[in-house]
Amino acid sequence: MKVSSEFSKYAQQYDSHNVIQDRVAQKLLSHIQKEPKNILDLGCGRGAMCKGIAWEYESFTGIDFAPGMLELHPSARNIQCFHGNFNDPVLFEKLMQNKYDYVVSASALQWADNLESVFKNIKKMNAPVALAIFTAKTFETLNATASLKSILRTADEIDLLQKKYFNAAFELVNYKLEFESTRDMFRYIKQSGVSASRKVLNYQQTKQLMRDYPVNYLEFEVAFIYSL
Repeated sequence: MKVSSEFSKYAQQYDSHNVIQDRVAQKLLSHIQKEPKNILDLGCGRGAMCKGIAWEYESFTGIDFAPGMLELHPSARNIQCFHGNFNDPVLFEKLMQNKYDYVVSASALQWADNLESVFKNIKKMNAPVALAIFTAKTFETLNATASLKSILRTADEIDLLQKKYFNAAFELVNYKLEFESTRDMFRYIKQSGVSASRKVLNYQQTKQLMRDYPVNYLEFEVAFIYSL
């Protein structure tokens, strides 16, 4: 297992509430080999993976459960986007009617209800994979300060599962995103989608957390899985 860090100061210098997701997509794309021609993106969102592809491809298929995200995704003759949920095994039955050269997923599979089931279905597609999954160490300081247990899986849990289904490299990358104020930080959490709209604190608890938060950054840990 390789572990690396990318600690950068963004403060007010970023234009997108998806800055970490974009960094994740860029790193994931850098490990895709042989310029695949037919690509499947599970949890495609607004198209970070699609926008980052620098080679010519025949078809790009994006799947996402949020219609609003699909409306933001790039569209073209060779790009198809469908409403679907990777937690639904029926989706994979439909997808397996097609042949894909690569299956990718950036910053989405952490929300799998049953990650092992999703991995098993991806394995059945018989294609190389490039996957990025946020781990339980994401928002580590925030969770500790608020006495919250992360709803995400640990890196060890993800690693054990991926070893059952893929012949892949496993890399952990830690990111840090700095802010000029806790207000900016909490605005980012609300608007970035990283928290999956989880609401576990009331107004007074949130105000106290903002007062007590001891640092000026958020941590993210991402598990990268690349076919060998």
